[in-house]
This record gives sequence, structure tokens and C-alpha cells, in this order.
Amino acid sequence: MQIRDKAFFHDSSVIPDGAEISSYLFRDTPKRYFFVVEEDNTPLAVTVTPCDAPLEWKLSVQELPEEASGEGSGEPEPLEQQKQQITNEEGTELFSYKGNDVEYFVSSSSPSGLYQLDLLSTEKDTHFKVYATTTPESDQPYPELPYDPRIDVTSLGRTTVTLAWKPSPTASLLKQPIQYCIVISKEHNFKSLCAVEAKLSSDDAFMMAPKPGLDFSPFDFAHFGFASDNNSGKERGFLKSSSKFGRQTSSKPRVDLHKVCIGNKNIFTVSDLKPDTQYYFDMFAVNTNTNMSTAYVGTFARTKEEAKQKTVELKDGKVTDVFIKRKGAKFLRFAPVSSHQKVTFSVHSCLDAVQIQVRRDGKLLLSQNVEGVRQFQLRGKAKAKYLIRLKGSKKGASMLKILATTRPNKQSFPSLPEDTRIKAFDKLRTCSSVTVAWLGTQERNKFCIYKREVDDNYNEEQKKREQNQCLGPDTRKKSEKVLCKYFHSQNIQKAVTTETIRGLQPGKSYLLDVYVIGHGGHSVKYQSKLVKTRKFC
Repeated sequence: MQIRDKAFFHDSSVIPDGAEISSYLFRDTPKRYFFVVEEDNTPLAVTVTPCDAPLEWKLSVQELPEEASGEGSGEPEPLEQQKQQITNEEGTELFSYKGNDVEYFVSSSSPSGLYQLDLLSTEKDTHFKVYATTTPESDQPYPELPYDPRIDVTSLGRTTVTLAWKPSPTASLLKQPIQYCIVISKEHNFKSLCAVEAKLSSDDAFMMAPKPGLDFSPFDFAHFGFASDNNSGKERGFLKSSSKFGRQTSSKPRVDLHKVCIGNKNIFTVSDLKPDTQYYFDMFAVNTNTNMSTAYVGTFARTKEEAKQKTVELKDGKVTDVFIKRKGAKFLRFAPVSSHQKVTFSVHSCLDAVQIQVRRDGKLLLSQNVEGVRQFQLRGKAKAKYLIRLKGSKKGASMLKILATTRPNKQSFPSLPEDTRIKAFDKLRTCSSVTVAWLGTQERNKFCIYKREVDDNYNEEQKKREQNQCLGPDTRKKSEKVLCKYFHSQNIQKAVTTETIRGLQPGKSYLLDVYVIGHGGHSVKYQSKLVKTRKFC
């Protein structure tokens, strides 16, 4: 059965020993292949490569019939007779797999017998590749991966990504001809090169696939856009179709998928990419003698943003939420529709301090750091346009709310005192209550206080992570609410209020929060306060 002449296998379901075949599956139509192992204790390796759809496949073995001795005549009839005999019999299952990974069965010592490989695609019509050999140690048709098969992103720009990888031992140690092919996709990573080729093939090429039930050569896949196996060695290109069929099935390259082969280099810069776009990169080592390939572990990266950012338009009197990446910046524009004497910018920094710069028609009017809530009033000018630049914190991402208005009475954010700390009176602590105080302003506002029991090991770092001042009372549980009250004082020196929180458990820690709610419903959270009741009273 060691017949190498591919003409013999034309229209056959026999897998030749030591050659990779390509074939096609129609959805929900199983296909079976055979090959013979004539002697016991024979090494065996079978590799199945799904291309554009997951496969279900299993490998099983049956004992050879009595008349099938070790002396193969080279004629196909004995195998055909063997196939007839085992059609209605089930062999011993050796291995099964379901998925779209390149999967293989390897055994250093296999029994003699008639092996059968059953394949099924339940998702869609698809093609695949199968390789079987009884001499896996000497064949080694697939390039070997290095000990670290990952692709490293060594440099990242707005339109370029530089990739590096370790060479295949097949090239560096065995000195076999290896070339590397890089695949760039916007959709996902690929697990095999034939999956890439299937994606690159034109859709109408599949219309030329033979109908179910008809025999066809697994080696004549140039009929419908797949690489032909008729030309060996260097003449076999990845997507070259045989010209003898009189029809070239090459298609326009997909704009979201590109393949480039770069020889034996181990570093490559992908260029002409789009800024701020995620790309997936795969790398395949290809043995140019066998045209068989092995996939490295793919990676992905997002190109950097364009230097010029989009400008957000602010609407008069409407609060706008802004998110800024660490060390990033955002640009906003405010163009009042009517003439105005003054313009007011209200900024509420939810986390760390942010820097605000305001330019009117190119002239710098304001440059300040903002923590908490700040309000800036600037002199207006007819038909003026304001450009606001917000720069984030070096510590981490920044979130803030900003309001621009030409109507001074349009106050969406509540006014805050300079000191937004909550003070706890240690001498007034009991086993079931704590007394706290906080400052108010001359403006009448609604204040709500909330409590939450925390563990004794609750620390300042955890408290800092919860310091998003823009999260309002609506994010809290009703059971955590203590009370709400209105409070103000015309005398700013006396704008202070106290409150005793009762019903607490002895020796427990609580996190207290005070929210001030403005007329527009917008709330600002004071700095959280960690308190602890007395354990013994």
C-alpha cells in the first residue's frame, strides 16, 4: 500500500502514506478515508487541519481480513474488497476531536490493520487537509515551533506595528528551507494557513464545488479556488490555481485581511495601518519543500490614536461627560449661538485633578488645575468661539463632567465649600452611634448621608478606589441611606451641620458618605469617612 503515484488515488478515498491531501466536506455529509498499516508496532501520526469551519473527526482501526497479507500487489482491488467487508462494521475508536484547531493523533507503536478516518462538518460546507505517515520521525513535513512560539509586538505607532519572533528550529538547526508568512486581520486570529486561504478565496469559487455523491479528485482543488497539489516544491504557490482548467479563480484581496510572505527574516514592520484600530497578527512557518505550515501563537495590538483628536461640541446649559485616558487629553468646543456678556464653565472632576485650558478665538484666557467642583466665569464677546483642552492625570484615567453656559443663573452643579471632608467626633463615639459634621455653603442644598459596614482591614487604598465623586445616591442601596436634609447659612462661618448616626453594631467599622444635590439634580460626593464604634461601653 505504499503507493506514491497520485494518479492511483484519483477519485479515491485512500490516504497516501507521507503526503498531505486537501478535500472538501458538504454540511452534514460525512466522509470516510482509509489507509493500511501492514505491520504491528508501527509508528503512526495523523494530522487533520480544519480550514474555514470546525470539524468532527474520529480515527478507528479494524483487523485486516485474512486475504490481505503483507504482500501488497500494488493493485487497488484488495483494498476495495476490504472496504466492502468493513462498510457495515465499526472498528475500535482510537481518537476523536471536535473543533477548529489543528489536531493530531500520534502513536509510537500502532497495531496492523485497516484504519479509517471519519469526518463531518455540521456548520457549513468546508474544506480541510489530512496528513498521515508511518514514518513521523524521518518525515517531519511540518516546521517545528521554537520553545517560545509567541509573536512579540516590539514597536507600536499610529500606522505601523513591528513584530518579532524566534526562528523555527527546522530552519536554524535542520537547515531546511523555511519562509515566514504574516497574516493581518481586523476580525480575529487564524489557527491555520488554509483557514486564511479559505477566507481570501472568492465566494463564487465555491460554486464550482462538485455535487454531493459525485467522486472528484482531492488533488484538483484549483477547480474552486484552492491551492493545487499537482505542482510540488517551489512551483506550488499559496493561491495559484492550475491554468489547465481555463479559468483563473483569483479574487480581489479583502481589505480586512492581508497575507505577506517575507522569506526567513525574524522581524517585520507592518505599515499602512489605520490609527486607533485593533489588528490581529498571525505568523506561519512554511516549509517551501512540502508547502506545509505551522502556526505560531497569534497576537493582537491597537495602533496609536491620531495626533489630531476629534473635538466635542458643548451645548449651552447641558452637562457633558468626558473620559480621558491616563496622560491623555480631550478637546471641546463651545460656540454660543447668541451674543453674551459672560460665559460660565463649571467643571466637576470625579477622580484625580485635571488641567483645564480655555482659549477664546485662539487667545488663552484660563489655565488651571481642577479638583472636585470648580466654576470659572469669563468675559464674553460677540460671535466668539471657545476651545477647551482637558488634560488627564498621570496617575490614571480621569472622568469629569463639564457645563458651559451663557446664562449665569443656569447652575447645574451644587456649590461646595473649600473643605469637603467629613469630621468625626471621637469623644462622642458610643457602641451604637457616631457623630459627624461637615461644611455647607450660603446656597440652600439638599444633603444625604449614607453608611456602609466594611471589614476591619479596610484601608485607605480601598477607600481611594471608591472616590468617584460623580457616582450619586442612585448607585447606593436603600438600606444604606441614613437621612436627607436641607441646610445653608448666610454666615459662611456658621455653615456647618452635625448629625448622629444611630443603630450601629459595637466594634464595627463603617464608611460614611455625604452627597450634596443641586437644583438640577446633579450630586457631588464629599470625601468618604471611615469610622468605628466602640467595642465596650
